[in-house]
Amino acid sequence: MSTDVGSGPRAEPNGAPTASGPPLLSLRHVSKSFGAVQALDDIDLDIPAGEVTALTGDNGAGKSVLIKSIAGIHTPDSGSIVWEGHPVHIRTPRDAAALGIETVHQDLALCDNLDIAQNMFLGREQTKHFMLAEDAMEQAAGETLKSLAVTTVRSVRQLVASLSGGQRQAVAIAKAVLWNSKLVIMDEPTAALGVAQTAMVLKLVRSLADRGVAVLIVSHNMNDVLQVADRIAVLRLGHLVALRPATEMDAQIVVDLMTTGTSTRTVSKKPAATAGATHDQG
Repeated sequence: MSTDVGSGPRAEPNGAPTASGPPLLSLRHVSKSFGAVQALDDIDLDIPAGEVTALTGDNGAGKSVLIKSIAGIHTPDSGSIVWEGHPVHIRTPRDAAALGIETVHQDLALCDNLDIAQNMFLGREQTKHFMLAEDAMEQAAGETLKSLAVTTVRSVRQLVASLSGGQRQAVAIAKAVLWNSKLVIMDEPTAALGVAQTAMVLKLVRSLADRGVAVLIVSHNMNDVLQVADRIAVLRLGHLVALRPATEMDAQIVVDLMTTGTSTRTVSKKPAATAGATHDQG
């Protein structure tokens, strides 16, 4: 399968930018089917550290199956996964977490009846002398939120039920960061958020990349994708049809690729300050 890599500089397979070392994560010839349905077909994809890679595609394109294969929820039928230059087998979410892969699901997987600190340590509680180390967990949660410049929550003892959608997303992201993750996968992180909350979440996404974390974000919102992504990967019917720098893409090009698998359009020149201002396709 040939992959559209745009007209930029020479690149690695499927358009991944050349880097001074192996990418953090590499998928090679990964395929996955469910009965007669071929969800993923011969996927090659590199995820570099310190960059935001956006994964786009229409419903049924294979986005969820791809991120679940990385997160240990699905096991690929064929192909290989390479982590920091070494082949790995990710059979469970625990395997993924051990490598440093954390997933922020669309439903966030937060418990409304617990506070922020309890949610951030849920299932990984710290103990001291056979008792919960409440003070240590509270301090670690607070420091993590502070390091991400999350200032809109009053206290880490605030119940999650009292948080806004944007604050919940911030807590879910901070929970992933707390465990020294190297790759954070986000599934529709701005879905159903208002303008101000969306801006806060996108700022958090960029701050993760600036800290050297690899971010893989799934989104239908082209405005958000173009605003935050360094690279955009497009899936169509289980095939990776394009992987280009975000500067070589606009909303219409992405839609062309999602619907037909190719695009002859080029990005029209615009001022840098408005480069991310596109029509919302979400």
